[in-house]
Amino acid sequence: MHFSKTIALMILACLGAGCTTTGQVRQSIGVETVTSDKALAFPPPGGPAIVNVVERRRTKDVEQTIALSTSSSVSGQNFLKVQFLGLTGSSPALGSRPYNTISEGAIAREMAAAVPGVRLARSATFVQNNYGPFGYASGQSHTGDTCLYAWQQVKAGFAPAQEQRNFGMVQVRIRLCDAHASEGQLLSTVYGYTIAGHFAGAALNPFGAPRGADAVLGKPGEPVYPDATPYRTAPISIGYQNRTAAARPTVVRRPVMMKPQPQAAPALPPMIGPRVPLPDGQTDQPQTNGANGASSMAAPPPANTASNIVVPLPDCNRATGISQGCR
Repeated sequence: MHFSKTIALMILACLGAGCTTTGQVRQSIGVETVTSDKALAFPPPGGPAIVNVVERRRTKDVEQTIALSTSSSVSGQNFLKVQFLGLTGSSPALGSRPYNTISEGAIAREMAAAVPGVRLARSATFVQNNYGPFGYASGQSHTGDTCLYAWQQVKAGFAPAQEQRNFGMVQVRIRLCDAHASEGQLLSTVYGYTIAGHFAGAALNPFGAPRGADAVLGKPGEPVYPDATPYRTAPISIGYQNRTAAARPTVVRRPVMMKPQPQAAPALPPMIGPRVPLPDGQTDQPQTNGANGASSMAAPPPANTASNIVVPLPDCNRATGISQGCR
């Protein structure tokens, strides 16, 4: 009885104070989708296209996961993830968290979650882009797709506490899988991406002081040419961005059919033996057949018979006038 009276008094007190419930649901964490032009990092020109950008804010920290176009049978989405972190310095008001280095265990867990089912091998080669050194691992899936996972930490270094600077840091993660690209083509995205964000306070600048001019400028004996230096090569093109381009037409070379030329009649073999004169009334010219207009060959010479053989007479003795057979 006493318990029921207590409940009734509480209900009356709440009604008297105007307690009402609206039933509205509010977002408890700062997660929202922003437009592509609000991205804090961009892939290189001609690189994988931006699909969408999801932003998370925690006190002074900002994290963006920039989804990139994907053409792969490997589960997951290509992305460029960037975190702007304010580190705790001598004054807790400057940062939101202590400094943590990149550990191998954390990177292994990240790779397993980002590229499931693909064995990635870490590269032991020292590599560096415009923001400093970075690490990456690559491998191929059972279907032949090439995958790459890269990580980078951008920080100017620790400054003395009295200087009150370099308290900011940028963490970058890149996941790429593609069915048509090679490892070098995927790696070109890590070399060419751009960080577009910055901290509002100079004390949180993670990039350090701007680099000065080249020491050779203005000095005699140090020529400066307008062309690029020989060791600087062109950036690697991203092959899987060209897969939608129309294929070149195939040129089929057909053999040229030559029109057959009429062949000349073979020449007659030369006549062998002495030339025998034709009988009287015949010439050595070819005769024409009036019926078909074709030229006929000359008739062969007559055979040597007794009627047409001319035998020369013996010489007579002109002195005596007497000789056998002389008339």
